[in-house]
Amino acid sequence: MKLSFGARRQLIRQRRRVQDAVQRNSGRWKWIGGRPVSLPVLNRSLWKIAEPTSDYYLLLLLSGSIASFGLLANSAATIIGAMIVAPLMGPILAIGYAIVAGNRRLLKRSLLALSTGALLTVTVAVIIGGILGSIDPGSEIMGRTQPTLLDLGVALAAGATGALAQCRRDIANTLPGVAIAVALVPPLSVVGLGLALGSLPIAGGSFLLFLTNLVGIILASSGVFLWQNYGTFTRARQGLMAAVLAMFTLTIPLGLSLQAAVRRAQVVTVAEDVLRSRYSAVTGVRLRDIRVQLQGQTTHLEIALEAPPDVISANLVDDIRQQMETRLRSPVSLDVRLLLIEQFQSNKSISPSNRR
Repeated sequence: MKLSFGARRQLIRQRRRVQDAVQRNSGRWKWIGGRPVSLPVLNRSLWKIAEPTSDYYLLLLLSGSIASFGLLANSAATIIGAMIVAPLMGPILAIGYAIVAGNRRLLKRSLLALSTGALLTVTVAVIIGGILGSIDPGSEIMGRTQPTLLDLGVALAAGATGALAQCRRDIANTLPGVAIAVALVPPLSVVGLGLALGSLPIAGGSFLLFLTNLVGIILASSGVFLWQNYGTFTRARQGLMAAVLAMFTLTIPLGLSLQAAVRRAQVVTVAEDVLRSRYSAVTGVRLRDIRVQLQGQTTHLEIALEAPPDVISANLVDDIRQQMETRLRSPVSLDVRLLLIEQFQSNKSISPSNRR
């Protein structure tokens, strides 16, 4: 089928328009086209940020104090400020580079700065927690005691971004965002507060989160430095194998924690549906709180309800438990706590004779 002269002319015009549009928008991306910094520059930069100086420890002292007070006050904004101030990201990135480059001196220096800095942060939190006494842990503390595989994914992405920012000056301003994305000081502060409160589950869970962030950043940054030709796989083989082994070891508790988190979310959804269907027609009944605890195959629930007197009975609670067992297909232990609502009114009537 032959096209007419007018149709061919129209096709040629459309093709030229597409070519012009592609040419106008095909400029090089700066962060891809730009060259990485030279090896001496990168080596000198990482040596500097991994140096355990007095300023380094002073910043850690201040960031640890900010994080501890923010955690006790349950203030997310204060904790974010501590993340930005903390200089722990530098020694961790230097460890990733030292593994790839086979630089043992830098590796020892970075490990010294990291270990002493972490110990200082935990000590500061223990002192602050001991001075303030027993305080009920808030959501900001408890939220850092049950890390999952999602936290490992965040650590891997943040480690790759931090290493890339060290390699390319054009995107160096992303480092504060990396510090916020992967928290290093707040988990250590929770470890110290957990020890001060005498709670090993809080301290142990938060320390697992810190290890997750540490291993993820080291592994991802090593891969980026290797990709940018700052070292060889032969030199990095032992260090990378150790990091990969540590990561796979951490995936076991992190995977179990993620599974438990998904299970708890499922239980909360089922409980809300059952309660809504049961008490939607009853005036004054409100759900205040649901707490889930998993012990083997049994699910323990603590539910707080607002209700008028004589609305909730033991038979109704047992019926709710049976419905939940049917939905969840597992044994359920239910504890319902009632917050009774009573309303009183007092109106003073004024007779017309008393009015003036």
